Amino acid sequence: MNQMNQIHMSNALKPWALVTGAGGFIGHHLVSYLKAEGYRVRGVDIKMPEYGRTDADEFLLLDLRELKNCQACTAGMDLVYHLAADMGGIGYITASHAGIAHNNSLMNLYMLEAARGHDVGRFLFSSSACVYPHGLQTSPDVTPLREEDAFPAEPEEGYGLEKLYAEKLCQYYMEDYGLRTRVVRFHNVYGPLGTYDGGREKAPAAMCRKVACAHSPGTIEVWGDGKQSRSFMYIDDCVEGIHRIMQSDYENPLNLGTDELVNIDELADIVIAASGKTITLVHDLTKPQGVRGRNSDNTRLRTVLHWEPKLALRQGIVPTYHWIASQTAHAAPGAMVAAE
Repeated sequence: MNQMNQIHMSNALKPWALVTGAGGFIGHHLVSYLKAEGYRVRGVDIKMPEYGRTDADEFLLLDLRELKNCQACTAGMDLVYHLAADMGGIGYITASHAGIAHNNSLMNLYMLEAARGHDVGRFLFSSSACVYPHGLQTSPDVTPLREEDAFPAEPEEGYGLEKLYAEKLCQYYMEDYGLRTRVVRFHNVYGPLGTYDGGREKAPAAMCRKVACAHSPGTIEVWGDGKQSRSFMYIDDCVEGIHRIMQSDYENPLNLGTDELVNIDELADIVIAASGKTITLVHDLTKPQGVRGRNSDNTRLRTVLHWEPKLALRQGIVPTYHWIASQTAHAAPGAMVAAE
């Protein structure tokens, strides 16, 4: 057997993994991670990755709000990582309830049905900590949220509600049709190669952009009083966790995040320290700030995976800040500082 045939056979033995949302932040990184792990990867999105070239073996530009497109991209796949979603930062998700619920519900329904029709081996759904009840998130000193706390339900309007509904759909497709589903609840992912402006960016990226574009000494605007608290997970930990959850035998939703709780003022201070600038915070109490406190309880994650995200925020912010600073270097100081 010649070398070319040996290579062909080796490739043929590797399982195919589909990553939806492969043009987005987490999906782009997950494609690279799976390729490094030896998978053949098909990426699909309505757009190509904005920052950097995809490592996918195949990349399909498809609108997953149409069933035929979901059927096309799932054909021949062994694993489906369904990350595609209409989403953004707190400003976007609080102003777009109807559009988010409509778009994501169509994608989730059609992707599950297409995966079932093609007898996909496993289907992972990317859910969110936004599924948790508001009544458990009224204090910055929040008790870490356990997976079972999602019910009785009072999720984030729009985005959180459709995510919780899709989690139940995964359960029903597993119980009724035998589709092996996995559900991961993300807690605030950040890192390089992600959206950092335009209104869809998350708090760490927005904070990095604001600091990068500010004079030194200078000021930046912080939405809310700065006391609202969150935990933040670096992208490398996120994609490793996704892969571990897909490989596990655990069939119920799992938190994926760190339990390092910081408030937004502390996040700003960490970014400012990474920049080396002298920056003063100015708070805008008229802007949306989300729940008062949200943190991940990783007890079950540690039990199931014998692993949890490990990179501290102070470490992960450094490469994140410097990447965003390099992207905004052409902007005038003080520009691009409005969106959170």
